[in-house]
Amino acid sequence: MAMWEQIMLGIAAVVILFFFWPGAKKAMEQSQQAENPDWKGALVPIGVVVLFVILLIAMASA
Repeated sequence: MAMWEQIMLGIAAVVILFFFWPGAKKAMEQSQQAENPDWKGALVPIGVVVLFVILLIAMASA
């Protein structure tokens, strides 16, 4: 990668951070004030996906 491309990539990264920093800061503040997460609501879909992947692996190896 040429030097000018690296410089432009660095400038783009700084601009992106500049635009997204206020929203990220606000989201972090709100997440600290949030109640405990509902783990059952997160674990059920993850479990379904894991079982589906296991089923696909079992079907492919048979």
